[in-house]
Amino acid sequence: MKNEFKGLIVQGDKKFSLKNHKTDFTGGYNKEKAKDALVNSKIELSHLQEKLYAAGKHSVLIIFQAMDAAGKDSAIEHVMSGLNPQGCQVYSFKVPTTEEYQHDFLWRHYKALPERGRIGIHNRSHYENVLVCKVHPEYVLSEDIPGITDVKKINKDFWKQRYQSIRNFEQHLTANGTVILKFFLNVSKDEQKQRFLDRIEDPTKNWKFSSGDIKERALWDKYMEAYEDAINETSTAESPWHVIPADKKWFARLAISEIIEDRLKNLDLKFPVLGEEENLKLTETKNALLAE
Repeated sequence: MKNEFKGLIVQGDKKFSLKNHKTDFTGGYNKEKAKDALVNSKIELSHLQEKLYAAGKHSVLIIFQAMDAAGKDSAIEHVMSGLNPQGCQVYSFKVPTTEEYQHDFLWRHYKALPERGRIGIHNRSHYENVLVCKVHPEYVLSEDIPGITDVKKINKDFWKQRYQSIRNFEQHLTANGTVILKFFLNVSKDEQKQRFLDRIEDPTKNWKFSSGDIKERALWDKYMEAYEDAINETSTAESPWHVIPADKKWFARLAISEIIEDRLKNLDLKFPVLGEEENLKLTETKNALLAE
C-alpha cells in the first residue's frame, strides 16, 4: 500500500478520534493525477479478481458506511466499474422487512455474504445496527428482543454486547476465508451541505434528495459519536476500519481502490495448477481436436 494510504487504517491499538481526521486530505494528489492512478488501479483489480474467482479459496466482503451524500454510490460505481459482474454482487440495505425483523440483526447480512471466489459489496451493512439504531434507539424495539421492552433497557451493556456480536461475526468470517474491508467515508458537515444544495439545484439529482436527510443532518454530532464508537469497538487486526477522507471524491475513490488492490495482492492469489492426470486429459483433448 502506498504510504499516503497507510494512515487511513484504524486497527484498534489506540483510540481513534474523528475530530483529528482531515476530511479534505488528498495525500499530495491532484484531481488529474488521482484519475490516472485510479485507471491503473482498476486494471490491476480486474486481474486480481480473475485470480480470486479462479482460485475459489477466498471471498471478499467490502463494507461501505457513511453519512448521506458522502459518495458511497459513486465510489462503488467508479472503483468497481472494471470488475467482472459474474464475480461481484452489490447489496444496498434498507429498513428491515417484517421477515428480517423476525430474526436476529445479523441474519439478513449473513444471507447476503459472497461465495468463495466472489466479491460482495454491502452499501450500508450490519453496522447500521450500532449507528442509526444507536442514534434512534427506538428502532431497536422493532426487533422484539426478549427483555428489551422500552428504550431505557437499551443501555451501555446492550451496546457492548452488540459490538461483541459484530466482532464475533467478523472473526468467524475471516477464520473461514472471507476477507473483510470496511470503509467509512468521512465527509465534513460543510461538504455535505454543499452536496445537498447541488442535489436540490440540479433536476437530474433531485431524486437523490429526501427531506429525511435534513432531519438526520440535525443529529450530526450524535452520528459522529456513534461512528467513532463503532470504529473503536470493532477495528481489529483481521478486519480494521479504513477511514477515508471524502470531501474530495476523486481522492476517496483512489484510496479505496488502492486499499482493496493492496489487500488482494497480500493474498498471493494464483491460478489453479492442474495435476498430472488433468494435464494428460488436456493433451488428449487437444490432439483429438487437431485430428478433426
